[in-house]
Amino acid sequence: MADGLRHKVVLDESEMPTQWYNIVPDLPSPPPPALHPGTLQPAGPDDFAPLFPMELILQEVSTERYIDIPEDVQDVYKLWRPSPLYRAHRLEKALGTPARIYYKYEGVSPAGSHKPNTAVPQVYYNAKAGVRKLTTETGAGQWGTALAFACAQYGLECEVWQVGASFDQKPYRRTMIETFGGTVHRSPSELTASGRAQLAERPDHPGSLGIAISEAVEVAAQSDDVKYALGSVLNHVLLHQTIIGEEALLQFAKLDETPDVIVGCTGGGSNFGGLTFPFLREKMAGRMSPTIRAVEPASCPSLTKGVYAYDFGDTAGLTPLMKMHTLGHGFVPDPIHAGGLRYHGMSPLLSHIYELGLIEAMSVPQTECFAAAVQFARTEGIVPAPEPTHALAACIREALACKESGEEKVILTALCGHGHLDLASYEAYLSGRMVDENPDDARFTEALADLPKVDA
Repeated sequence: MADGLRHKVVLDESEMPTQWYNIVPDLPSPPPPALHPGTLQPAGPDDFAPLFPMELILQEVSTERYIDIPEDVQDVYKLWRPSPLYRAHRLEKALGTPARIYYKYEGVSPAGSHKPNTAVPQVYYNAKAGVRKLTTETGAGQWGTALAFACAQYGLECEVWQVGASFDQKPYRRTMIETFGGTVHRSPSELTASGRAQLAERPDHPGSLGIAISEAVEVAAQSDDVKYALGSVLNHVLLHQTIIGEEALLQFAKLDETPDVIVGCTGGGSNFGGLTFPFLREKMAGRMSPTIRAVEPASCPSLTKGVYAYDFGDTAGLTPLMKMHTLGHGFVPDPIHAGGLRYHGMSPLLSHIYELGLIEAMSVPQTECFAAAVQFARTEGIVPAPEPTHALAACIREALACKESGEEKVILTALCGHGHLDLASYEAYLSGRMVDENPDDARFTEALADLPKVDA
């Protein structure tokens, strides 16, 4: 096969992985445990039981390297999986780079993103446990859409608190959630004590993922047959997403290629972990040696500007304490268009891996991201969601560096969703109204002053 002729690598349904990969047992040291917020002792299964069914709790703390994907979940996955791996020939040509750029495209799912990879199993396990309704938060709306879709497959109710800024910016994402059967509230709302407290201080509050989590958790904790579902951050969520990287490994084997650089956008960490953990397994085993790079927004840079400390996962302090890179649970990011990346903390597991020096991190301003997105759309024909534009911007930086050096690197990224319901963001960029939000260090310092006091 002549180089440049193959644009897409697809797998048959029969080749879809049947196990998720748990990276924890392969790490040089285990990640720090979650702590009970009252006793500051390691949290046990009972501490998570008000929010999650036991099978998900067991996955959260599992030390098994591989976990079987239930056949029922596999059947739903096959609506869109395996997802395609594309080579970005036209983008390479436009950049004049010798680099070979590949992207694993998750926008083929019913929700238009990678989020159903975990929404479906989460709802499956909740349905098995007799749960009637799931509550959740959502930023840009991709997770809320995915959970509403998954709930429709198993007959559960779905109640979503959407971050206010995104609720206002993306009305059609709300409509899509409602089409799948979900109920959507603008967060902060008057429906919860945590929401009312925020509105009392600021009636026009733009919201944050931390606040929306507080509202969803508060409602879930009030009923035995209502549970909470999280779209990123936690170990079991990243576990479910590893089907992305496992498929990509099989696709690269068909190409007889190995990535030199793997780039992914990071907010809570599920898309990034899902793509990179299987490759990191291969790297730790000495079978390949890619540079693995997390890319976050300059306005919410938890890895590059946050501190590694125990913090709450939500603004009101209702969740167990997790050791993670955090900007402070009270930090309210600027209302950038990549709503899915506006979280004050990073996945504890990813934070631990970053502390071990196994991955790199960088931040990118949103105007550079949208410039990359427009170039990608005009060459590759896909309008990306605002979140993966961060990874695309980093890919383009890497490809242009290869142009300067003459290196023929293989670059891989996850295009974790399409932007068909994010066109207001593109309109803001194309009209020149989009600006970069770069908070000064004083804002981070103020938010970090309220971290829980936990002895080292």
